[in-house]
Amino acid sequence: MKQRIFTAVLALAIFLPIVFIGKIPFTIVIYILASIGLYELLKMKKISLISIPGLISVFLLWVLLIPDSYITLLDDINISKAEFALLAVLLFLTYTVTTKNKFTFDDVGFVILSALYVGMGFYYFIEIRELGLEYIFYALFVIFATDSGAYFIGRAFGKRKLWPEISPNKTVEGFIGGIACAIVVGALMQAFTGIGDSFIKIVFMTILLSIFGQVGDLVESALKRHYQVKDSGQLLPGHGGILDRFDSLLFVLPFLYFLLVLLN
Repeated sequence: MKQRIFTAVLALAIFLPIVFIGKIPFTIVIYILASIGLYELLKMKKISLISIPGLISVFLLWVLLIPDSYITLLDDINISKAEFALLAVLLFLTYTVTTKNKFTFDDVGFVILSALYVGMGFYYFIEIRELGLEYIFYALFVIFATDSGAYFIGRAFGKRKLWPEISPNKTVEGFIGGIACAIVVGALMQAFTGIGDSFIKIVFMTILLSIFGQVGDLVESALKRHYQVKDSGQLLPGHGGILDRFDSLLFVLPFLYFLLVLLN
């Protein structure tokens, strides 16, 4: 527990100032975190980052991460992100032939999906920061409240297993408790900052984000269970890897962005 707390405090002390600064320093850090996250995913599948499929996937990841404010970099060569993704697919499929199916069609699907999952999740980290610092903290507080509520309420009152095949310790009571705690935090943020424009709107958004945050956590658990690994990495002592810490955010941030666009 002491190690977890020390790692968390140190990580926050390094990361939060960069979140406040935003702009290029924040974008660079997101590129680094996303690259480590992709490395962790490829490692689960025993695909080296320093290999042809690994390097192609990193290149695709970096293209997907390009913020809207720098999208002119692609406009200058008249190629969209979707076209880069198609090019990556074609290169991967070509590689299956040159390796005589040692790198299989299934591997292609895994690598493409990994780059999209990590790339788009972290891309919306950049875009949400551009919308305003308050939205980043709103997402972080909702996830923290959801995780804390699910843990403590689940331990105190949990009886019915939520999804034992994926995460044996999670309970239905904890799932609902996490949503309830998130609503309290969302309501407090709305009262003190005016985020979301109205109480009803912020409660609606918070419920959805809390649910998707817990789904993101379950997805990461399913991945680790399928590939039989305890943690996605060892970068953060006591916490695991980057994906272990950002699994909920990779789901919450895209949905937060979509909700802000749809509800404005």
